[in-house]
Parts: sequence; C-alpha cells; structure tokens
Amino acid sequence: MVPQHPDPADVLARHLRARATEFLRALRLHRGAAAPEDSAEAARALRRAARRISAALYTFQPVLDPAWSQTLGPELAWVSGTLSQEDACATRLTRLLEALHRLSGPAAPTASPAGARPAPRTPGAPAPADGAPPDAPRPATPVPGAPAPARASRATGAPPATARRTPTATVTATVPAPDDRRADDRRAEDVARTPGHSPRPEGRSGAGGGRAPLAVGAAKAGALLERQLTLARTRAHSAALQALGSARFHAVADQVAVLASEVPLAKAAGGVDLRPPADTARERLVAAVAALPLVTAGSPYNAEALMHGLSPDPAPHPQDAPWHQVRLLLRLHRYAQEVLDPAAGDDPGLRAAGEALDRHRDAAEAAAAAAQAARTPRIAPATAYALGVLHAGQRHEVEAARYAFQRAWQKPPAGTP
Repeated sequence: MVPQHPDPADVLARHLRARATEFLRALRLHRGAAAPEDSAEAARALRRAARRISAALYTFQPVLDPAWSQTLGPELAWVSGTLSQEDACATRLTRLLEALHRLSGPAAPTASPAGARPAPRTPGAPAPADGAPPDAPRPATPVPGAPAPARASRATGAPPATARRTPTATVTATVPAPDDRRADDRRAEDVARTPGHSPRPEGRSGAGGGRAPLAVGAAKAGALLERQLTLARTRAHSAALQALGSARFHAVADQVAVLASEVPLAKAAGGVDLRPPADTARERLVAAVAALPLVTAGSPYNAEALMHGLSPDPAPHPQDAPWHQVRLLLRLHRYAQEVLDPAAGDDPGLRAAGEALDRHRDAAEAAAAAAQAARTPRIAPATAYALGVLHAGQRHEVEAARYAFQRAWQKPPAGTP
C-alpha cells in the first residue's frame, strides 16, 4: 500500500492554527495573571507565538492569501517588538550591573597592610574613651601652662614631609606637638625595623592598585545605569499596557482568532511544495553570512568598535547592523524548518549559532547603554572611567560572540566524515 503524503498546504495550515492557539492561550493567561512573574511569562509566550506566525506568513507568502498575509504579518511584528522592550531593559540592566561587579571586584578591606602591627599598649593602661585603636592618630591635648608652639602657622600650612611623600595621606587642621611628632617618628622607625615588614610602594593605596578607581566609580555608575534603565523599563511597560489595550491590538487578536479556525490559503495552494520558499530563506541567510567579516571574527578579542563606541556620535556602530540582520534571517530559517519538520528547527548547530547571535545583540545593546550613560553631563571622572571600562568589556563580549558564531557556523554537521 502506497503511503499517503500530507498535502503541503495542510501542513502549513496545521502549523499556523497551532501557533494561533498558543497566541490566544497566552493572551488569556496574560489578562488573568495575578502576579508580575505570571504576566511576564505570558508576555513571552505571546511574543514567541507572534514571531512564529509572522515568520511563516513572510516565508510562505506564495501559499497564502497575499492581501491577508501582508496585512497581518507586520502587525504581529509590531506586537512582538512592543512586548519585548520591557524584558530587554531588565536583561540589559542585570547584565551591566553584573559586569560592573566583576570589573570592580570585592570591596577593598580596611585592615592595615601585611606586616604592620599596632603599637603595643602598656599593660594596665585604660582604653581610649572614644573606642578608637590605641595607635590611631589623635589631636594633641594642650598641657596647662605650656607655651604655645612658636610657629602657629603649621596648623594651617603644608603637611609634614612624610605626608607629602604619601599621596593618600590626610592633612588635618590640628598637628601634634613637636614632642609627639618625635615620638611618632620613633615608633614608625621601630615598625620599619620589624622583621617581615615591607613598606608600601610609593603611589599605591592599600585598596589594590588599578581596581581602586573602578571601586570608586562603580557604585555611582551602577546607580546611574539603574536610574536610566529603570526609567526606560517603566516607559516600556506603560507602552506595552497601552498597546495591549488599544484597538489596533484587538484587531490583531481578532485576526489571529480567525486564523485559529481557518487559514486563508491562496487559490493555487493545492499541491504547492513548501521546500522552495524554505530554501529561499536559507539562501538569504547564507548570502548575508558570506558578507560578514568572518576572517576578522576568527580572533576572539579584536575590539574594533571600541573607538566608535567612545566617540561623541550616539549612532550605533555600523559593524553591528549586518550581524543583527543575520540573526533575524537565521530565525526565519529556523522557523521555516519547523514548518517542514518540527524536529529540524532544533538543530544543535543552528541553536548554537542563534545563541551566539543573541549574546551579540545583548552585548552590543549593553555597550550602547553604557556609552549613553557616559555621555551624561556633569558626571564625576571616576564614574565616566568606570562606564568606559564597562563599555570596553561589553564590546569585547561582542567580539567573543562573533567568534562563537563563526565557529558554530563553520562547524560541520554531526555525522559528517
């Protein structure tokens, strides 16, 4: 008995009806969500279903009613794009704050350097009334009947020579009396002669070298990014709620409800092969990938776009646009393969390439957000420095994602000899 092959038009119709049912189910869950987490998950399901329906309408347009598919496809793309903004802002903020934490490192300890010990306290002597360590410097206590120092200008003049040699020394308005200064000098000499004591290098603080400027500016940079991206997320949330309640969205939902029961096919759709449109989607992807600088992407960290990102020009880097276009074409190719064979859309090579391009998109947008924050007027130099280092790190992530895509795309399929 000869097996009966399903009609290609019926295969496409079943796929569209299943995706339309997912869209309506997610819309019902979103309207009845009681918690923000449930609402966010329902919005993601709405986006997934809208993307797949729109991709099928675009790729297999010759099989469908042209007027209907050309009208519904852009509207579904508008729904998916509007609902994705809030989640993108939240993901971008989390990515940038985690990167700032990694760059600035843990909080610098306030303990004294290794080898330095506090001066011993005489047994039986009372503890200081202010609770400070015994070796902490204190203002000199005037002795009754003692004459004032001959040069009172020292109280407001230049600090001692030891303070001038140490860039991080703090100059106070009260200077110890001459006898106390000699005692401090003797104590410093005793500590310097202690075995195992190594003096601190000139020009370095105890916080740990090059991370000190980052530790200073990272907190303010994180607060600035959180303020800006939280505001953007709030606006995106308001725009999504307004879009879901608009007449435009209700018209889209009505068309999807019709699609769940009846798919408008073209008059000559009977017996049409679905493989040529799917092959066309793959050819567009291959041509776009061939135009990418994969030779440059063969190096994981070349960071070509650093100078452009730090320039006053707020426009996106021209290198990023072709990679974003490849990401969209790869998604169209995967969705077309899902129509032909649901298991083909989960190909490991395509999935790895898609994940690399998703990381590329996220890192590029995060770098743009850091550069935009660095252009904020009247920010502290330490904050601008931390944002610049953060931007450079994200651009390195961009180059690493391109490198990962290059390896995933050029990797031979499984089972190839």
